[in-house]
Amino acid sequence: MRLAATRIITDDLDRLVTFYERVTGTPAHRLHPLFAELRTPSGTLAIASSQTVPLLGDGSAQARANRSVILDFLVDDVDALYPTLRDAVEEFVNEPTTMPWGNRSLLFRDPDGNLVNFFTPVPSDAGSRSAT
Repeated sequence: MRLAATRIITDDLDRLVTFYERVTGTPAHRLHPLFAELRTPSGTLAIASSQTVPLLGDGSAQARANRSVILDFLVDDVDALYPTLRDAVEEFVNEPTTMPWGNRSLLFRDPDGNLVNFFTPVPSDAGSRSAT
């Protein structure tokens, strides 16, 4: 088994896709007017309109309701990236912070309120690639 993608359901597909394209520098692949993917070498972030929810099962998902999942992105240098995100990100949860497990993490919220973590392993633990 292999985790193929993480999907966000949103009421404003264009806004969320534009946000993730901007903060990640990754162009989205628009597979349908109601669905897009941002593909990275290690996984895919899928973004779907809330109009797709009835196809999954009525009430199976709700936009803007996530408070338990964090989207983790490994980046080359979180400290260098932080100033470039100020124009795109409305809500930062913290500034780059060294975590006890050896990563520098920057947490912020996307326009739908989902928590996003950009992290970089600190040099002494550069071999560690765990999230957060």
